[in-house]
Amino acid sequence: MSLSTIIVDDEPLARKGLAVRLQEHSDINLITQCSNGREAIEAVRAYDVDLMFLDIQMPGINGFEVIENIIAQGLKMPVVVFVTAFDQYAIKAFEVHALDYLLKPADEERLAQAMDKIRLHFKSSKDSAHKSKLVRLVSDVTGNDYQQILSELANDEEISISSYSDILPIKDGGEVSRVPVKDILWIDAAGDYMCVHSQVKTATGYSETTHILRKTMKELEAALDPKQFIRNHRSTIVNKHFIEKFCSQVNGEYYLVMSNGKELKVSRSYKDKVKLAIAS
Repeated sequence: MSLSTIIVDDEPLARKGLAVRLQEHSDINLITQCSNGREAIEAVRAYDVDLMFLDIQMPGINGFEVIENIIAQGLKMPVVVFVTAFDQYAIKAFEVHALDYLLKPADEERLAQAMDKIRLHFKSSKDSAHKSKLVRLVSDVTGNDYQQILSELANDEEISISSYSDILPIKDGGEVSRVPVKDILWIDAAGDYMCVHSQVKTATGYSETTHILRKTMKELEAALDPKQFIRNHRSTIVNKHFIEKFCSQVNGEYYLVMSNGKELKVSRSYKDKVKLAIAS
């Protein structure tokens, strides 16, 4: 097995040190070294890259944005091992997302451990699971302001990555729309698709738009913060921040009046949960 590998780091000495240590591993084929994020993206485009040692904090395009660009451009995602100067306490925020990570300067023993994990990964072909974790990482970080997270890491502060992303990525053809979760009004089911109704800020105020998303209601409900989004019907989830009124009709049915005047039916089975959520 020969792994086509690139090193991405804006520090020349860090690149050189890692390259020298990688020479001890015969299955590593170091094809290029990149001094910034843009070069990394171009390298992934130009070569069939299996493995990328990626620095997190770089000027211009940082490590998170490199991953985001690779995903957005539909390029093959290499296996990613983060390389960082952050201490072990801080790096735990990223452990669950990357295949592995190295602290600068990487010593031979720690690199050997990472290489064992890399070889096992390629042997067991877990590429799809690795990519899913990277997609979640990008969603978490870009949704929670990666610059703020980098600052928290550098200052050894508690990491503010939430288990719920502030961004809902929606793929439409070859494009990916990043819809701010806070701007979603409600979501309803339409067959095998979900209609995501959101507000968009314009020069004169706000307008409304609808995105079509191929997910199940269960998947969306799990991805959205239950403190903000509540199920009011088996086919509808609503952002409680846009609820104006909870009303009942003489026939015993219930409905919500949204801030834009839209009325949404509340199922009897969800009535009590909706009341409780609105009051909290």
